Amino acid sequence: MMELTIQLIPTGEIILSPGKNGENYCHNCKVVASDGVRAMMESALTARDRVGVQDFVLLENYTSEAAFIENLRKRFKENLIYTYIGSVLVSVNPYKELEIYTKNHMERYRGVNFYEVSPHIYAVADNSYRSMRTERKDQCILISGESGAGKTEASKKILQYYAVTCPASEQVQTVKDRLLQSNPVLEAFGNAKTLRNDNSSRFGKYMDIQFDFKGAPVGGHIINYLLEKSRVVHQNHGERNFHIFYQLIEGGEEDLLRRLGLERNPQQYQYLVKGNCPKVSSINDRSDWKVVRKALTVIGFNEDEVEELLNIIASVLHLGNVQYGGEEGNACITSDTQIKYLARLLGVNGTVLTEALTHKKIIAKGEELMSPLNLEQASSARDALSKAVYGRTFTWLVNKINASLAYTVHTFEQFCINYCNEKLQQLFIELTLKSEQEEYEAEGITWEPVQYFNNKIICDLVEEKFKGIISILDEECLRPGDASDTTFLEKLEDTVGGHPHFVTHKLADGKTRKVMGRDEFRLLHYAGEVNYNVNGFLDKNNDLLFRNLKEVMCMSENKILTQCFDREELSDKKRPDTAATQFKASLAKLMEILMSKEPSYVRCIKPNDSKQAGRFDEVLIRHQVKYLGLMENLRVRRAGFAYRRRYEVFLQRYKSLCPDTWPNWQGKLADGVATLVKHLGYKPEEYKLGRSKIFIRFPKTLFATEDALETRKHSLATKLQAGWRGYSQKSKYQKLRTAAIAIQAWWRGILARRRAQRRPDHLTQKTNVLIQFIKGFIYRHKERCPENEYFLDYVRYSFLMKLHRNLPKNVLDKSWPTPPAALTEASEHLRKLCMQNMVWSYCKKISPEWKHQMEQKMIASEIFKDKKDNYPQSVPKLFVSTRLNGEDINPKVLQALGTEKMKYAVPVTKYDRKGYKARPRQLLLTSSSAVIVEEAKLKQRIDYAALKGISVSSLSDGLFVLHVPSDDNKQKGDVVLQSDHVIETLTKIAICADKINSININQGSIKFTVGQGKEGIIDFTPGSELLVAKAKNGHLSVVSGLSHPQLHSVSLQRFPIVSK
Repeated sequence: MMELTIQLIPTGEIILSPGKNGENYCHNCKVVASDGVRAMMESALTARDRVGVQDFVLLENYTSEAAFIENLRKRFKENLIYTYIGSVLVSVNPYKELEIYTKNHMERYRGVNFYEVSPHIYAVADNSYRSMRTERKDQCILISGESGAGKTEASKKILQYYAVTCPASEQVQTVKDRLLQSNPVLEAFGNAKTLRNDNSSRFGKYMDIQFDFKGAPVGGHIINYLLEKSRVVHQNHGERNFHIFYQLIEGGEEDLLRRLGLERNPQQYQYLVKGNCPKVSSINDRSDWKVVRKALTVIGFNEDEVEELLNIIASVLHLGNVQYGGEEGNACITSDTQIKYLARLLGVNGTVLTEALTHKKIIAKGEELMSPLNLEQASSARDALSKAVYGRTFTWLVNKINASLAYTVHTFEQFCINYCNEKLQQLFIELTLKSEQEEYEAEGITWEPVQYFNNKIICDLVEEKFKGIISILDEECLRPGDASDTTFLEKLEDTVGGHPHFVTHKLADGKTRKVMGRDEFRLLHYAGEVNYNVNGFLDKNNDLLFRNLKEVMCMSENKILTQCFDREELSDKKRPDTAATQFKASLAKLMEILMSKEPSYVRCIKPNDSKQAGRFDEVLIRHQVKYLGLMENLRVRRAGFAYRRRYEVFLQRYKSLCPDTWPNWQGKLADGVATLVKHLGYKPEEYKLGRSKIFIRFPKTLFATEDALETRKHSLATKLQAGWRGYSQKSKYQKLRTAAIAIQAWWRGILARRRAQRRPDHLTQKTNVLIQFIKGFIYRHKERCPENEYFLDYVRYSFLMKLHRNLPKNVLDKSWPTPPAALTEASEHLRKLCMQNMVWSYCKKISPEWKHQMEQKMIASEIFKDKKDNYPQSVPKLFVSTRLNGEDINPKVLQALGTEKMKYAVPVTKYDRKGYKARPRQLLLTSSSAVIVEEAKLKQRIDYAALKGISVSSLSDGLFVLHVPSDDNKQKGDVVLQSDHVIETLTKIAICADKINSININQGSIKFTVGQGKEGIIDFTPGSELLVAKAKNGHLSVVSGLSHPQLHSVSLQRFPIVSK
């Protein structure tokens, strides 16, 4: 099962990870595509001065931040909101609707190579999806950026793309619907208006989407973490609480609001008025309520679950309106109406709830005591209950969705967010470097180490055990005594005060102190300096709920709350983990998951803070470029080669620039690209050729190539126009010519018929002959008759004359004119007679020496053809009468032979029978025997009559064995010899000894007699070169060299074989 995972972190960062030419004008791309669908990425290079480059890697001055931002400005001005840094997508929020997300656009990017189309979020989505299916490996897409940069919309576009383009069935369609409908539900309960973004995600989300083997989504799972629960009870000025509260009040039916005890006025609720922003022009709460209600139904919520869920949401608003009074510091509730509503909505006892909101249970020495709360403590307890109820309900909501998918003051929250960003930046750079290095290694390109800023030092400052900020914060929260935010800051100064990335007001220089408060500390993040106010750090990190409040919630009759508050918590004596520790553990698990997946990246940028379309705030964008680490990523990507493309893509685009590659290259792609770049004059330092890609180091090299192509296009267009005009005029001429010929033929027919009527007798006779010929042609396949006899006689005569002029010149010439049907048999007889005559003439001219040579070749062919690998090599070589001259043979040997005539002599190597030691010898063939000679000694004589047989391997080696009788006392055993002319030598032995049928060609091994009844074995194996040696098993091991059977075709022409 493959999976797609979506991760949303509180900054609003989203991770989406799959569990691994007619003209067409694109309004946002400004690129004209030749096939109406695809536009090569390089197509926009010619317009780079106006719209910038589509890949920042192609920036000539890639280290300049000004050049980077200017390229963004050019593209933003032309509504080109997407740009690449290699495989990283940079997206600028346009703050307006663009017509680039239609189904037609989805189809354009579906199944298309990443660089064949203009940059788009769909290209990233499709590339990850196809990689998951083809490589069978989980993928991940990391979407990051500031609040309001468009991350949530980007994640929606990706999910919509998969919903439209993935295969679907009725069951799969249900999963798709639930995946899409989970978005508005999670946004309603987890998103809120902030100063920077009207729909800011205030929680972390990790979402897996599983795909089946067909590539269809069949299930999903969501994990949420770090919900900003403090927003439930407090909002900064100009911000709102979570959307669901306003949607319920504005969109809920009158009967529903009456049952929940709510009024259609958010100003009546304390938890909704602190931001003083109940309505937002860009948000329609009434319409959004209808969307959420429909989405809950699609996901699978029944009416009872929806009712209990809304009861909890209303109870949070009522909790916020609980008012306290009292004397002598003891708090009491002054609003009984709210308690009545809370008791009914939460399904708890009102008296017990009232006591829990005004008292704290203390267990001392096993005895439970109820301690009254003062006004401040009671308010904190109320707010803690509100946050716990909402937070746990949100977790329940996510689990419920999972069940339907189965199968400017920086505070504690911002500290956690920036810690997460540091870890993601560290992962981003590591995975980018890893991806670059793997591509270089796969292509055989030398990897050069890249120097970059490693922010591990900052991550360690935050997370290191015992010494990190989180450990110090936990220690302050847990230690007895008067721990406060101030003591926490002092502890930081004592523990990490000397760290180069940590500064406080006390430790700073005079200039820095002017811009820092005494209750602040500063961290030097990779993206810049950030001041954090420590007020509230301890309270938010503790996030504790009094025990008696938990007991009340555990007694609730609301089915949702009974799942949110587990009774086992009451028996657990262990103190819950702090918020920072929980977040650190969740982040560590997230990093582990992401490291196991193949990454893709989308970096979102907001162009201005006022959400205006067309406004480009350079200062804000420069900050985001630094914050997102884009220049660092570009520097890593450009440390090697700026541009890389597969050979087929590069050759297809630029082949017209070289005469050798235009119009088509027939050889290997790598050779074609090498030929092309050589013609273009690329210098060695400007490019490298990998196994399947070309790597170009400098953008100017690519730009020069692209400019040359643009110039070449004009000449090609001229040639095409000239060719088309020529073809058009030629077609027009052919039509006119055909019409003229038809008219002329018709007119000539009329004239001919008129002349025939006035024709004299001698012309009539010729006409009759012509008519007779035509009739004969019509009846040519019939038996001989008056109608065809003239035609058949003419055909016979024509064939014989043609044959006379085109007789074969020699026995190898197999040409023969095709006879007419009536002369087929006669033609075959003539062909045989002709061949016999040529063979007789050929044989008559053969000399005795050549005849003897051919007879030997015939015997060699009979013995070795298609049986021994090195036979084809011997065919074109003439056999000689001897391989040893008179002076090569010792006179004593000749004297010992006496009157025996020596027919053939050849140098050989003899291998001993025991140790297989190689010894040089001479093999002499006489009329009666084969003699083996060592210098002046006759070592062994083998009579032909006593020769039992000859064995040789089927490979290309030169070893052979002469087998002799084992009972012959004169012989010591079979003889193992090696000859460089083994085909010639064995043919001579076969002729002299009359043993043509006694030569055995073996495969694998040969057995031979060593002597005294013992056997030896020779093992043959193919190899690159000849090697003879004794093996460990005692056998003689022979590795044969390579043979060249292609020479056999030469032999057929060199030695024609004929029979008389």
